[in-house]
Amino acid sequence: MNPGTPPTRRLVLAAAGALLLPRTARAQMAKGRHIAILFPGSPASSKVRLGTFRQGLRVLGYGDDDIEIEIRYGDGKAERFPDLAAEVVRLDPEVIVTGSNQAIRAAKHATATIPIVIAGSGDPVATGFVASLARPGGNITGLSNLVSYEIAGKSLELLKTMIPAARRIAILLSSGNPGNAAQLQALRQAAQTSRTEVLSVEARTPAEIDGVFATLASEHAAAIIVPGDPIFQAAKSRIVELAASHRLPAIYRWRDFVAIGGLMSYGPDLNDLWRRAATYVDKILKGAKPADLPIEQPTKFELVVNLKTAKALGLTIPPAILAEADEVIE
Repeated sequence: MNPGTPPTRRLVLAAAGALLLPRTARAQMAKGRHIAILFPGSPASSKVRLGTFRQGLRVLGYGDDDIEIEIRYGDGKAERFPDLAAEVVRLDPEVIVTGSNQAIRAAKHATATIPIVIAGSGDPVATGFVASLARPGGNITGLSNLVSYEIAGKSLELLKTMIPAARRIAILLSSGNPGNAAQLQALRQAAQTSRTEVLSVEARTPAEIDGVFATLASEHAAAIIVPGDPIFQAAKSRIVELAASHRLPAIYRWRDFVAIGGLMSYGPDLNDLWRRAATYVDKILKGAKPADLPIEQPTKFELVVNLKTAKALGLTIPPAILAEADEVIE
């Protein structure tokens, strides 16, 4: 602009230029960056995850006022995810962050253009979310629990170490989860070497959990594996309570269950996954395309054991498990 242009005219031209910007750009100028989170669980179960995600953003230089975060909760009800995903898309965020296969699938169906960062899922290639781990090729990237199928074998190994005489071990599955088949197959393959029968039981909603445990009692299951699923996360208190009342040893995917009385857990550090999800958001906000950001896998795993619960079940924790445990709750 000509240096001699009067100040008033310069202000008018600047304002006119701002009006020519796209609506979303003007909003970002006024409010900073804008992202949305579709949490599969409830506000209570997601509080710690959100805290670690925000901390991850702070480490990357984003203050709480720099990013507007809008959150929607699925409360473990998979049937709500499509409507919530559509609502999140209408918010027009720059990035959507979510986790669990059902929530990711709903977000994928709701938008093919808004970047989606996953904070942990099953096999994103087998479920059709991405073309490959190295080059996702669409609008989805983030962190995978691809090794979760290997975790099924490790969970079986831990239960067999805890209860060597166990011959029938159950796995609780969520109806409609696209990762069920691969997870069950991995568990059955691991069971072949230990002459253990695998009993699979399914629940569509948290309300069906009571019936599942009644079935396990009638089928004489010696123990149960509870994978990480929004339905089970939403019903974790009831699941732990039922496992105790049926005197059924259980191993869970997440530490949350053991903290409230579950026997033991083994799986990725979920807080670490949400913290690392912040790095994907940062890259996308700086211009990276999800299609070019490789899917990463968990790097931190944790084994947590509850000694009080073991004692209540009449079990003695073997030295091998105590030596391997990252945390022992007494």
